Amino acid sequence: MSDRTTALAPGANSPGLVRAFIAKPEFGPLVLLVLMLVTFTAINPTFLSLTNIGNALTFTVELGLIALAMTLLMTSGEFDLSVGSVFGFAPVVMWTLFNTGTMPLPLAFLAALGVALVIGLANGLFVTRLNIPSFLVTLGMLLVVRGTALWLTDGFPQWTWEAGDQWLASVLVGDFYIGGLRIYMSLIWFILLAVVFHYALTKTRFGNWIQATADRPARDAAGVNISRVKVVLFMVSAAMAAFAGIISSIRVSAANPNSGTGYELEVIAMVVIGGTVLTGGRGTIVGTILGVLILRLMRNGIVLIGVPGLAYNIFIGAIILGMMALHAGLERRHNTGV
Repeated sequence: MSDRTTALAPGANSPGLVRAFIAKPEFGPLVLLVLMLVTFTAINPTFLSLTNIGNALTFTVELGLIALAMTLLMTSGEFDLSVGSVFGFAPVVMWTLFNTGTMPLPLAFLAALGVALVIGLANGLFVTRLNIPSFLVTLGMLLVVRGTALWLTDGFPQWTWEAGDQWLASVLVGDFYIGGLRIYMSLIWFILLAVVFHYALTKTRFGNWIQATADRPARDAAGVNISRVKVVLFMVSAAMAAFAGIISSIRVSAANPNSGTGYELEVIAMVVIGGTVLTGGRGTIVGTILGVLILRLMRNGIVLIGVPGLAYNIFIGAIILGMMALHAGLERRHNTGV
């Protein structure tokens, strides 16, 4: 009798493991991504060709870099609408300094990141010291930064044709092949930073502080300095947007002051689709990566199957609404123990 009970015990736990897996915020995005891949490939097999995968991943990582930082910020209960303008502004700063002979490219790169950190610091101080909602603060910063970029350039792009001979360009966007798959260094940077951000959020004290900032009892019990945590996160968000923008400018050989327009909303959509809670308190880097892949591969896939590209926003809106309903339903089932 006891032997039979013991033999059945592992199987008896499997329904609980399945329910636990389904309840995870990453479950919905994972299912959606798999269905999307199957559907697009069935309609047009070239969707999974090495050439198309390489091209899709090239464009994916730039928004993905911003989404990683946005995940941490939204987990703390805040938003950053200025990331799109910082994405366009940082390359303008870097290439202006380089093209005018003011600084060599590596120093100009560090200067651009420094400017981004100052922007993030300003956002954080306005939110924490003046208690102004981050939505309003970063909306104002979006306009200030975008306007500054346009003023500095008179609205014209800064060309970067001489970047190819710079070692920094090779480090950031150099490419190599694995079989027939073309891999850019920007993808390697994205993978490395995703691992770092996931570890920081799930395995460190700072990650616990981030998740506690949206929960007053939890942060009071843990003694979290909420202002300091949020200021750091705003600075990280701005720096990652600048880093992504610089990578993009080298890849396309131009620093356009208008680049990044609308990216802030698409990045937030990626994070939300991935399962990060809008009100803060719970975030997932793995889910965000799935959200990034869903939206960027969808943009690629709908073109390959013949759907007009202008319909992309319809798909984004439908996915956001569907994923929000799914996350709410899974959360409710999890809380009730069903």
